[in-house]
This record gives sequence, C-alpha cells and structure tokens, in this order.
Amino acid sequence: MHELGITQEIVELAEARADGRRVRKVVVEIGRLSAVLPDAVRFCFEMCAEDTSVAGAELQIIEIPGTAKCRACAGMVALDRPFGRCECGCTDLEWLSGEELRVTQIEVE
Repeated sequence: MHELGITQEIVELAEARADGRRVRKVVVEIGRLSAVLPDAVRFCFEMCAEDTSVAGAELQIIEIPGTAKCRACAGMVALDRPFGRCECGCTDLEWLSGEELRVTQIEVE
C-alpha cells in the first residue's frame, strides 16, 4: 500500500505551502494509469493529516482518464489499464494522459 507514503507526501506538501495557516481543501489529480488508488488515498488522508494544519481539510480527488495515441495509425485510444489495443490492431501506444499524480490546489484560511 504505497498510497500511505504518497498521502504523507501530499499532507507534507500542503503543510509547507500553507506556511502555518489552516488548510481547508486539497485538490489532487490522480491518473487512472498511475497505479495509485484514489480510495486508498482517501482512506489514508485523515490519518496522515491528524495533528497537522491539514487536519479536517477536504480532500478532492480528480481522476484523469487514460488516453493514448497509436504509433501506427495515429488513432486515439481510451485506456482504463496500462495496456490497450488500437482499432487498427496495433498495441504500440504512446500514453498521452493518465499517469498524473499532482497536487493542483490548496485552500487555506
């Protein structure tokens, strides 16, 4: 469960950016191809935020769908998993989105 360590990093980043102010909301983008489970991050967030300026803050997770471009025909492919096949039959895909894992917004009091 690497999400515990990831969530600790999210909380530490939010605390550092808040610079002593209470954090009200943290927005995180998690790509579907990132191998990070949003539900596990939600589960860990409250525990990691305990006794910090992030305690009680809302966690909003935006899940980014996976998309890829076929290297053979340039067709676009939607990906729910880290592999897929283009309509032309090719599996050589260039991932365009879905690997994201970033804090995009922090609201403070």
